[in-house]
Amino acid sequence: MTIYALSSGSGISGLAVIRVSGKQCINILKLMVSGSIPPPRTSTVKKINKINTNETIDTGLVIWFPAPHSYTGEDVIEFHVHGSLAVIKEIQNSLSQIENCRLADPGEFTKIAFQNGKINLLQAESIGDLIASETEIQRRQALDIMSGYHGKKYENWRSKLLKILANVEAKIDFPEDDLPEEIIDEIHSISNQVKDEIKKALNDEKVGERIREGFKIAILGPANAGKSSLLNYFSKREVAIVSEIAGTTRDVIETHLNINGYPVIMSDTAGIRDAKDEIERRGIKLALKKAEDADLNIVVIEPKNGYFTGVLKGLVNSEKTILIVNKSDLGLDSIEKELKKFNPIYISITKETNLDQLILEIRNRLKNKFTSSENTIITRERHRQHLVNCVKHLEDFETKNNLDDFDKSAEDLRLATRQLGMIVGKIDVEEILGSIFNDFCIGK
Repeated sequence: MTIYALSSGSGISGLAVIRVSGKQCINILKLMVSGSIPPPRTSTVKKINKINTNETIDTGLVIWFPAPHSYTGEDVIEFHVHGSLAVIKEIQNSLSQIENCRLADPGEFTKIAFQNGKINLLQAESIGDLIASETEIQRRQALDIMSGYHGKKYENWRSKLLKILANVEAKIDFPEDDLPEEIIDEIHSISNQVKDEIKKALNDEKVGERIREGFKIAILGPANAGKSSLLNYFSKREVAIVSEIAGTTRDVIETHLNINGYPVIMSDTAGIRDAKDEIERRGIKLALKKAEDADLNIVVIEPKNGYFTGVLKGLVNSEKTILIVNKSDLGLDSIEKELKKFNPIYISITKETNLDQLILEIRNRLKNKFTSSENTIITRERHRQHLVNCVKHLEDFETKNNLDDFDKSAEDLRLATRQLGMIVGKIDVEEILGSIFNDFCIGK
C-alpha cells in the first residue's frame, strides 16, 4: 500500500510539503509529473499535473528518494508546492485516484520507518517529542534521543544480557557439558553490573520526564492573597479570574509556560482556609494534592495574613517551597517575626515590585533541577516501568542462579532482556540463537 499526506502545517502558507511513500511512487511520478523522472535525492523543478490529464495543478520542487535510502525505507516522493488549500486538495485528490494509494494514518510514516529498521522505538518517540517541543531544553533532549545515544545505552545492556543468556541456554541444552568456572563468574558479574547501572539510571529524579512533560509548579496560599494575579502575570494574559471576593478560585487552573528555556506547568489553586461549603472543601483538597505532586510550591501570603499555621506552615518548611509576601506596598508592619526566618520574597504584583527577584529564584530552582539532564536516559514513564521490571527479573535471576536451577533462572533472564527490548522495540528470540551459534559453535 502507498500512503500520502500533507507533512507541513495545515492552513494557508507560502510552502506546503506533501509526502508519499510506497511501491506506487514510480508510477505516481510517471502519471503526475511532466517530463522525465527526476534524479534521486535532487530537488527538481517540475510541473505537477492532474491524474490522467495534462492540466497543471502547480509548478514546484519534486524530490524522489528511492528505497532503502529514505525516511521510511520505501520509495518516497516529496512535492514542495505553494501552500494553497486548492493546490493541496487537487494533488491529494489525484493521488487518491491511483490504485493502492490512500491517505496516511497519523504517525504512519514514522511507523513504517520503525518497521523497516530505519529507526528504533525510542527514536520514533523522539520525533513526536521534537515536533511538540516548545522550549530549548525539550528540543535538545529530543535531538539527543534521535542521535541514537539513548538507544545505544539500552542496546548495550541488552547485548550483555543476551550474552550471558546464551551461556545459560547452552548449559540447559547441553547439560552434560560443564561450563568453565570463569564463565559462571562472568554470568554473575555481568548480571550485577547491568542491574546496578539500571538502578543508577532510575535514580534520576525523573528529570527526563520533567523536561518532556514540564516542571510542575503549584501556587498556594490563603484566599485572596494574589495567587491568580501571579499566574496571570507569568502567563502574560488573563488565565484565571481575579476578584476581591475571597474564594473565587475553586478549581485548579493550569497553564504551560516557558521560563528561561525550561518547560513549566504552573497551577493556580483554591485558597486554603476554613471552607464555606462542600465545593470549596473539594477545591482545597485538590490544592493540597497539587502541592504534594508538584516539583516546586510557591506559597503566597499577604501582610494581614502573615501569621498562619497548619498546612501552609508545613508547606513553607519544605525545601521545595518558595515563600512570597504579596501586597508588600501596603506595609509590612503586621508580618510576624516567626515568618521572617523563612526568608520570604516581598513582592507587589500590582506594582510589579521584586518580581524579577522571584523569577530569578524560580530560574535557579529549575537550573538545579535540570543539572543532570544531560546524563538522563529515561524520558517516559513507559521506559521507567520497563527498567523497574528488568531490575526485578535480574534480582530474581540472582536468587536462582546456580547450576542446578539454570532452567528456572533462564526464564528470569529472558524476561529481563525482553523488558529492555520493549523499550527500543526489539524482541527477537533469533538473536539468542545467533549468540549461541557464534559464541559456542554449536553443531560444529
